[in-house]
Amino acid sequence: MSNSKTIIVSNRLPLQISIEDDKLEVSASVGGLATGMKSVHTEGNGIWVGWTGITDEDLNPKLRDTVNKRVKQEKCVAVNLTEQDIEDYYLGFSNKTLWPLFHYFMEYTAFETKEWNAYVEVNQKFANAVLEQLNDGDTVWVHDYQLLLVPEMIKAKKPYTTIGFFLHIPFPSYEIFRTFPWRSEVLEGMLGADLIGFHTYDYERHFLSSIKRILRLEVNFNEISYHNRIIKVDSFPMGIDYQKFWNAALKHNSDHEEKSDLQRRLDEHIDPEHNKKLILSIDRMDYTKGIPNRLRAFEYFLNAYPQYKEHVRLVMLAVPSRSNVPQYIKLKRETDELVGRINGQFATVSWTPIWYFYRSLPFSDLIDLYTSADVALITPVRDGMNLVAKEYVATRTNTDGVLILSEMAGAAKEMNEALLINPNSYDDFANTLKRALEMPEAEQKTRMKFLQKRLKRYDVEKWAKEFLSALRATRELQEVIVAKELTVADASKIKTDYNNAEKRLILLDYDGTLTTFTDNPQDAKPDDALFELLDTLQEDENNNLVLISGRDKETFNNWFGEKSYNLVTDHGVWLRHHKEWVELERLKTDWMTRLLPILETFVDRTPGTFIERKNYSLAWHYRTADPELAQIRTTELKTVVTSMIANNDLSLLEGNKVMEIKSSNVNKGRATNKLLLDVDYDFVLIVGDDWTDEYMFEEAPEFAYSIKVGYKKTKARYQIKSPKQVRELLSSLK
Repeated sequence: MSNSKTIIVSNRLPLQISIEDDKLEVSASVGGLATGMKSVHTEGNGIWVGWTGITDEDLNPKLRDTVNKRVKQEKCVAVNLTEQDIEDYYLGFSNKTLWPLFHYFMEYTAFETKEWNAYVEVNQKFANAVLEQLNDGDTVWVHDYQLLLVPEMIKAKKPYTTIGFFLHIPFPSYEIFRTFPWRSEVLEGMLGADLIGFHTYDYERHFLSSIKRILRLEVNFNEISYHNRIIKVDSFPMGIDYQKFWNAALKHNSDHEEKSDLQRRLDEHIDPEHNKKLILSIDRMDYTKGIPNRLRAFEYFLNAYPQYKEHVRLVMLAVPSRSNVPQYIKLKRETDELVGRINGQFATVSWTPIWYFYRSLPFSDLIDLYTSADVALITPVRDGMNLVAKEYVATRTNTDGVLILSEMAGAAKEMNEALLINPNSYDDFANTLKRALEMPEAEQKTRMKFLQKRLKRYDVEKWAKEFLSALRATRELQEVIVAKELTVADASKIKTDYNNAEKRLILLDYDGTLTTFTDNPQDAKPDDALFELLDTLQEDENNNLVLISGRDKETFNNWFGEKSYNLVTDHGVWLRHHKEWVELERLKTDWMTRLLPILETFVDRTPGTFIERKNYSLAWHYRTADPELAQIRTTELKTVVTSMIANNDLSLLEGNKVMEIKSSNVNKGRATNKLLLDVDYDFVLIVGDDWTDEYMFEEAPEFAYSIKVGYKKTKARYQIKSPKQVRELLSSLK
């Protein structure tokens, strides 16, 4: 739609808003996300939903109106948050639970129910603000760990909205994430999105592993089947505004007359003739950045290679962050003490090894630092991406300089020409720093040119465009699924045709169709409500109601022996008609004794699996097994039994978390065909959920209503969400 818009949602608006003496100052933010979204937001037909940075308590009604008007002028919508919201949702759950957990700092992670409740409430505030702006055809792009629940909250109210979500920090491995008390709720919140993006494939892989293991959902490569949707998961490494840094560096290098005070101080140290070099370190003051580690490693370097004393200087900028949080106060104190100790140990009258700045610096001063440093030392212990590394590369207009980068930063995945190190190894650090300081200029230029070419091509604007392009493509995926979804109109047509018919055949699978799956198949006994529903259908003399299942004859006889509806068991071996059992197929079973020991070895090697021995088949269930191990074992099992089943006229059926070996002569399609030949039916309804039911759909006459439960590829005419909806449909026929 030409008038459709993109709604960007993040914790903070891309605005700097301040109030002095009841006067309002508003200016644009210069952060990576604000820059990346600029073309989508200000230049495109977009609005941005987020918090202003000012709590409700700091705004009187008049000021609030003024703020909202100014925010609206900037194509933004403010979410109002109280001091308590910020305390519990932002400083609490977002930064004391999610931030340390996702960065692998479990010792700093707190799990507070009060803060979780606040997180849910504030996420709902953001979702409500979006819903107020949302029209049909709009696209929503939600950002980062503060708003993990928002996608599902929007999808619940507006199911056909296209929603993207991007996580700007790492997603932890399953072993870490499983410790999180609200793990399922957070995953389900994220699954409200149609496209979920991460910086690297590693984070994507960790997320999919948790989806499989915690929510037990089916994952096919990078696609998740969830309710009536396919959700795509992919990696999009975020770039920077490359041209902005390149141009600023070019201007800086040509302005020899107008040097800043900082540049003049830096120039005093730059002395190529005497091999004096500057090493640059820029970070937020955060425990994920590994600042104390870096300082100790630098101390180790000076002791290991004393020839560099008085020849190198570490210029370290630490930008204040969350300075009232205990861990950050401790980190600042530790950093101050380390800098003091190292400077005290090594300094001479004319040389201090570390220049340490604890402050924010203006953009022009950052350019001074980037262009003056011979080596950039970016060594976080865990970092989602790290744009500082990319900014340093973009400012090296002479294509010299060396970037030392931690393997633990997301940026390391795409910046292989940097010198990559393990930030926990002092030896690795010292040797790599020596190598960087001694690197020939020709090698510096070769590495830097490769890095610059890639970063220039995949800048932050390209990142945003690629994500939105991939998000638009998910619409087509959903359209394919929705095309077969049983609508209210379809259900009404089924009911009309049912009422007008005189001879009706109703074929119903059992597990996954009339009942949901249980970990143990024997726990899936029919409930009173199901008996009542089936009895009502059976009472109509125009109906031939048939339950058709892979279940064995004994189980169905036990469950439905007193009932008069017809039964087909063992995938079509037995038919019970008018309470009399008839064998539809004569089968050998001697093959089972040969195959049983093979299946038993798979049970022994795969915890959470078991064998169900039926009269005419063997079923290996893996519903409670580790999903990734089960995937490996199913591939192995297929390889092992393929030759045996071919020689014995057997087939291998892959159902819902079960593999079943049975005679090739038997399937539900053959049984369906025989039932259809008996009577000239004018209404046929066939409902099933897995691969074994596709045989029934194949044999269905053209006028039949065939319905697949679940949203997978099928030959059925229609798809329906779950057994609950199947029961609702059948109830409407009464």
